[in-house]
Amino acid sequence: MIVVDTSVWIDYFNGAPTPAADRLDRLLSERLVVVGDLVLAELLQGFGSDDEAARVRRSLEPLPFAEMVGKGIALAAAANFRTLRRRGVTVRKTIDVLIGTFCLENDLELLHADRDFDAMQEHLGLRVLAS
Repeated sequence: MIVVDTSVWIDYFNGAPTPAADRLDRLLSERLVVVGDLVLAELLQGFGSDDEAARVRRSLEPLPFAEMVGKGIALAAAANFRTLRRRGVTVRKTIDVLIGTFCLENDLELLHADRDFDAMQEHLGLRVLAS
């Protein structure tokens, strides 16, 4: 299974011709893409209307769903954040550390278009799917 970050879903639903959005389009027919609760919340809150959000939610319904955050992930994410900070890296968004940690803890690849994950790949071994 592949976790797809909000940064890619946004481009995908906006029809932006980015390498990551194109890769997502292929992945949806080739492999299992899992939608996490954090990604779902971030994605749906960004739509301007309830109708748009409902349309996107319906389109994601057939995909496997994962609850990404619990006590174990929260503790591991906090430790990962501190590890990165000790290495001189400050991740801009806590939610990205949570998503990345979920992938690390569950040995899942991540497709993203967000530089916050680059440090997690370099310093923590996050597996990233190339666009």
